[in-house]
Amino acid sequence: MNKLNDLLEKLARPLKDYSSCLLRIGLGVSFFLHGYGKIPIQQGFVDWLASKGIPFADLTAFFVAWGEMLAGIGILIGGAVMVIMIGALLLAHSDWAIFIGERGSVLFASEQLFLLLLGTYFAIKGNSDL
Repeated sequence: MNKLNDLLEKLARPLKDYSSCLLRIGLGVSFFLHGYGKIPIQQGFVDWLASKGIPFADLTAFFVAWGEMLAGIGILIGGAVMVIMIGALLLAHSDWAIFIGERGSVLFASEQLFLLLLGTYFAIKGNSDL
């Protein structure tokens, strides 16, 4: 087991300086694609927002899609994602259970927790890797 660990450490050592940058790229691209996938705005998305009681659902859908794309770009160039994720949690996932519940509706068993933690990491770390 030590030999395997040593081999993996040897392979990873040259990439350690780039690890934060790789996370930032992955997170930024993920946010951008989440927004890009909503363009053009589908009526189903607008109806879903309206069913959650979101006012001006058609306008909100537009801002959500473009907001996610711009957030992705912002993350890539050094913006903070923690604020964006708190907004997403309040807007789109406020009715989800915390730890247990129906599959697909559990907040801390989904990618939202991962994205929030990454956003918190970069908020704390800052842009020192850019």
